[in-house]
Amino acid sequence: MEFRNLGRSGLRVSAVSYGNWLTHGSQVEEDAAKACVRQALEEGITTFDTADVYANTAAETVLGEALKGERRAGLEIFTKVYFPTGPGAHNDHGLSRKHILESIDGSLQRLQTDYVDLYQAHRFDHETPLEETMLAFADVVRAGKALYIGVSEWRAEELRAAHELATELRVPLVSNQPQYNMLWRVIEAEVVPTSEELGIGQVVWSPIAQGVLTGKYKPGGEHPAGSRATDEKGGADMIKRWLDDDVLERVQRLQPIAEEAGLSLAQLAVAWTLQNPNVSSAIIGASRPEQVTDNVKAAGVVLEQSALDAIDEVVGDVVERDPAKTQSPRRTESFG
Repeated sequence: MEFRNLGRSGLRVSAVSYGNWLTHGSQVEEDAAKACVRQALEEGITTFDTADVYANTAAETVLGEALKGERRAGLEIFTKVYFPTGPGAHNDHGLSRKHILESIDGSLQRLQTDYVDLYQAHRFDHETPLEETMLAFADVVRAGKALYIGVSEWRAEELRAAHELATELRVPLVSNQPQYNMLWRVIEAEVVPTSEELGIGQVVWSPIAQGVLTGKYKPGGEHPAGSRATDEKGGADMIKRWLDDDVLERVQRLQPIAEEAGLSLAQLAVAWTLQNPNVSSAIIGASRPEQVTDNVKAAGVVLEQSALDAIDEVVGDVVERDPAKTQSPRRTESFG
């Protein structure tokens, strides 16, 4: 396993990390989920990402059980706060001081740990003053409940404003967690340059585009039984953006590039994200242990420039690059 610093901090994380967004507590039974975590540990993954909203807190509980008994100092555990949990009442979401301070205690209880290595703002909160949010995060760090703070899907100007406050409060804002893959590159124009300037690293999610970049979805064909595209609990709504025949045909044309590099398509996709020097870690998910074994082989791979150029030529104009696509919902719009 390759290890990288998280942004400009001293925290080292596994280049391939394990996340349980669409699996633990919902799509995958608990025994299978635990088997995937055990396989991740066996493959050298030490960094595990979750969130309180995943499966309405059940994912944190499953991960806590799966990691119980492991040496805590040998792990990096990340979680997030923002989206509704529990009954979704008026203070059960957002980045208010009340919600942050209550949520961290719930997350720690479910994860069966005294602290998380990274506590992340899952989206930007337009309804709460940023000063209130950052002070609450600073208090979480000073209480020893989190070692570092991060954000997810924040725009460049939001990162800059948060970093300024974090510097004043003397707390380490070290990461952003955006969607990033061969087909979705909206962070490249603004977020990455700003993050490089500020010392913020990217912990990217969906490096294989919800499974599309594995090549298992064929243009003009039926979706594989049991795949994410057929599972309404497992992100079928999100994956549909990639299921256009033009996109799927281009993915099939990536196969010779992967073979030339000695990689599977999934490995090529994960390795591609790790070529970006601002990426500290790429989060993989799995419903079966063998998927972990396959994806983790992307760690440490260096792709030749000729391969990167060939990938760009194949995917061409189906790539989404508009930085305006990075946006956080307003709570009043999202949650009623």
